[in-house]
Amino acid sequence: MTMSDLARITGVAGSTIYAWESGRATPQVDKLAAAMKVLGSPIEDVVLIPRERRFPGDWRVLGGLTQPQLAAAAGMATSTLQTIERGESVLSDERASVLSRLLHTTEDEYRAAWRRARERPPGAPA
Repeated sequence: MTMSDLARITGVAGSTIYAWESGRATPQVDKLAAAMKVLGSPIEDVVLIPRERRFPGDWRVLGGLTQPQLAAAAGMATSTLQTIERGESVLSDERASVLSRLLHTTEDEYRAAWRRARERPPGAPA
């Protein structure tokens, strides 16, 4: 498939896709999800984060969802999801269950990702 075809089918500008390919820009997760769907490949083929190093936000990106999309699907405010992803709020059993189900992972994997975010060094991104 040509870059022009991919741009046309996904509705993403060709210059944007070129910027992704050249490393000059990072795709928005929803645009990346659309492109990967057209290409017939999972996001995991291009977002290379080992399971044991993933943070909650990584699971969301691999699921092709923005924070507002996942928060809406989980029935919570986007700001609540943001604090969970940064490890700044407690992850309840109910929220762990809902989020892990929506992201097609286990509760244990999602909790481990949350713990990594919670225990990361000061100033380190989540």
